Amino acid sequence: MFIIDLNYLVPLEQLDEYIVAHRQYLDKYYNTGRFIASGAKIPRTGGIILSLAGSAEELEQIITEDPFYQHNLAEFKITQFLTSKHHPALADLLK
Repeated sequence: MFIIDLNYLVPLEQLDEYIVAHRQYLDKYYNTGRFIASGAKIPRTGGIILSLAGSAEELEQIITEDPFYQHNLAEFKITQFLTSKHHPALADLLK
């Protein structure tokens, strides 16, 4: 499992020009099962995406498709972690 930590590099007004395209990108990877949760940080300085990718390298490639990445609107940090405990409702998802 991975955490993608986004930190915005531009004012929100500039970022909002690409929010629809960013959400379409997210939807693409929700549909493939690669993304499992996402949302904005509070305060709105960036966002978080939880991902089930095969490797960090695969995830790095996926990130290059994000309009926020393509237009240098955010920096992306990937953290991999091993799920040692989880809520029972996530058992099927985390197999």
